[in-house]
Amino acid sequence: MTADEAKNLEELAAGFANQLTALTRGVLGEDTPRFHAINMGAKIQVSPIDDSAVVRKIPIRIGGKEHLSLGVRYFCCWDGRSEFLATDQADVHLFYRNVPDPLLRYEYVRSSKEPPGAHLQVHAHRDEMAYLLRLADRGRPKARMRGDKLPRLSEMHLPVGGHRMRPALEDVLLFLHREFAIDTAPNWRTVLDASLQDWRVMQLKAAVRDAPDVAARALRALGYEVVEPNIPPSRQSVDDVKLFWP
Repeated sequence: MTADEAKNLEELAAGFANQLTALTRGVLGEDTPRFHAINMGAKIQVSPIDDSAVVRKIPIRIGGKEHLSLGVRYFCCWDGRSEFLATDQADVHLFYRNVPDPLLRYEYVRSSKEPPGAHLQVHAHRDEMAYLLRLADRGRPKARMRGDKLPRLSEMHLPVGGHRMRPALEDVLLFLHREFAIDTAPNWRTVLDASLQDWRVMQLKAAVRDAPDVAARALRALGYEVVEPNIPPSRQSVDDVKLFWP
């Protein structure tokens, strides 16, 4: 990475941090900790960080009392062509009060196909699920049997839409409001809807870059005129296209 590329990456990550601050403060209130972008070398960490450089959780209140919190962390990098800011890893963890074990973990790993890069892990227990997790004599169940511990439901990676259609922080905030009636700021829904629309459009653009021929066919079917470029851009092999990854 050149010095100019590193500087541009820092500027884009700082803009992303500002967007996350505007989103969380617009939904949860102005006392929500500010996001900052911290240079980690090849990647930029974007998290709520206080003046002492300590990563803070985002408080979530119900009826005026803090019952939940969100641990939010992104690691940003360049995309494959060094044109757009990409997320290399994202963690959005939901905690109950001061209990260290999270309730839910929404996670994303850009390089992962197996387990799926975008996944949800639920920290709970069902005897039936623990039984199924070690039933087969091959694959991950067999690997679990090598350890000296019982399998847990939280070890399961539940797929959530793939690399391009994965949930965003906005989806998690909507989930918390819908299911727990969390406290929100005035006009929170306007802030959240605008941010969610931006996220979905950005991911749609990424999906179009993954499969431009499919996008062109869809537009022609709607009556648009689509002109092929004189010099077609280089194409990835199907195995490398993230739109098709689990």
